[in-house]
Amino acid sequence: MTEKENTMMMRIELIVNCIRKTFSISPTETLLSLLRRAGYKGVKQGCGSGDCGACAVLVDSRAVNACLTMAAKADGRQVTTIEGLAEINRLHPLQQAFLDEGAVQCGYCTPGMIIAAAGLLMRNSNPTETEVKEAIAGNLCRCTGYIKPVNAIMRAAQSLREKEEDECKNR
Repeated sequence: MTEKENTMMMRIELIVNCIRKTFSISPTETLLSLLRRAGYKGVKQGCGSGDCGACAVLVDSRAVNACLTMAAKADGRQVTTIEGLAEINRLHPLQQAFLDEGAVQCGYCTPGMIIAAAGLLMRNSNPTETEVKEAIAGNLCRCTGYIKPVNAIMRAAQSLREKEEDECKNR
């Protein structure tokens, strides 16, 4: 690294998958590049122009395309990748539903689609099929035809609602 490049570097702090981390970045680095460099391989490099959704992550619980988000803009924010959705030894209900419904084909679009769905379910625990389709409209998939992913998201929404009802009963 040249002296000029070194002086242009800046430090940011993110909470990635519930772990506070400090990164040294270039002011022009994207969140996608930073996350991939930091080892989060579930964030996929697709089109690089925000058209495919493969790079989707949650920033403060809202799905964004990491290829269009400057890393510096995420400073101080909470970032959740596909790796951060699951609990230890237990898949997130969306991940499990995608497996159960056969919605995982090649797997390239799957992380972004699950992240987009997670963002939807955080805002709306009982979405309609139309709302699910709108939420994943920015995710391109050539393998599934979208029927199975929509079914998986609807199944996960039901599962999450049932889990919440059970937790309320046990209080």
